[in-house]
Amino acid sequence: MNSKFIISTTECITCNNELLKSLGSLRGVFGAEIDRIDGTINVNHTDEVSTDEISTILAKSGITANVVIAENNYDEPSVWGCAL
Repeated sequence: MNSKFIISTTECITCNNELLKSLGSLRGVFGAEIDRIDGTINVNHTDEVSTDEISTILAKSGITANVVIAENNYDEPSVWGCAL
């Protein structure tokens, strides 16, 4: 899944690093990217972690976040199977 959150922009790079470490500590989160210009955080994660859990980590870091997009971007199984 790829979830996008709107946040208040953060100025401090050290704060951003701590936030990314906190998000990375969640089981099922594979990556996160902060776009300070747009004021968004994109989190790549599995179904093990919900957007509510990610929002909780953001709130503990002092950031109010709203989920904009939570999309499942897994490939659907092929109707053809494995035809080589």
